[in-house]
Amino acid sequence: MGLLIAFFVLSIFFSFLCSILEAVLLSITPSYVSIKEQEGSSIADELKELKEDIDRPLSAILTLNTIAHTVGAIGVGAAASKIWADNTVDIFGLPLSYEAIVATLMTLAILIFSEIIPKTIGANNWKSLTPFTVRALKFLGFVLMPFVWISQLITKTFKKEKNKSVLSRADFFAMTEIAKKEGVFREGESRIMQNLLRFEKIRVKDVMTPRTVFVASPQGVSIEEFYNKNENLRFSRIPIYEGTTDNITGYFLKDEFLLSMIKKHGDQPLSSIRRDIIITKDTTPIPQIFNQLMEKREHLALAIDEFGGTVGLVTMEDIIETLLGMEILDEIDNVADMQSYARKKWEDRAKRLGLITEES
Repeated sequence: MGLLIAFFVLSIFFSFLCSILEAVLLSITPSYVSIKEQEGSSIADELKELKEDIDRPLSAILTLNTIAHTVGAIGVGAAASKIWADNTVDIFGLPLSYEAIVATLMTLAILIFSEIIPKTIGANNWKSLTPFTVRALKFLGFVLMPFVWISQLITKTFKKEKNKSVLSRADFFAMTEIAKKEGVFREGESRIMQNLLRFEKIRVKDVMTPRTVFVASPQGVSIEEFYNKNENLRFSRIPIYEGTTDNITGYFLKDEFLLSMIKKHGDQPLSSIRRDIIITKDTTPIPQIFNQLMEKREHLALAIDEFGGTVGLVTMEDIIETLLGMEILDEIDNVADMQSYARKKWEDRAKRLGLITEES
């Protein structure tokens, strides 16, 4: 009986240990490893090594777990057969051998005490159990090195490509939603995080100020003449063109424009204070034009279509508004969304021309 109990206890113990180690190892997140590296923790390097080559510690865990189950089952079965031999007992009218009863109890014990309970403990307390897990896996890897080596050799035979990141943009998007519900992020913070994750899918045409509503001027117009027509100019950068707005040649700064008026240079053309303008396609991703504006220290870009025609202007303000998820208005702004304003102007013009009716 003592031998049976010894095999049973040892089998459950080692299987219990393996289940905890596995649950903790699989619960350790890349962000936790990164935090430990930044903190200068003594286990940071070992954690990183375990996660980067996770097949190795898993092979050690599965090897020990298999040995524990196999040896335990054989040992318990052999001891039970010596103790009870061919004795049977009637349960609900069914004659069952003691070996069958012991095997059933062994199976239930493995399920409960070496699977359900330890994995629940490991998953719920993985942070506090991480240091112990690192040391235990390091020892197991050394003791079971031959088995681990064989297991890795077999694994590499079937592995065709390097493991990709376990986290995707969709995962981060879902996490921001959960964080908002749990109170980790405020609603505004969550919105910014989600906008950032969607950033690469947004194109210039989605945020630009349409051609029909931005202010532009022929480059040959004098500074004074433009001032007389636009005394209440609220834009800080105004495009100038030659011929039509499909031929934008640059832009001028409102500050330089007013400075020219102060210096009595109003008779000079707007082209005298012209600056070069960045030109981009309306299908350009927002991150790309953002980087271009940052590199060239500009705040304005001209958006063109596939035929080279002017379709709008995109500013650094438009990009920041997209990221924040809100319109940035200053003291003299009276229109929040220029694209909505452009659509409304088109509808009003179309109604006057009879292209659409009031009902539509």
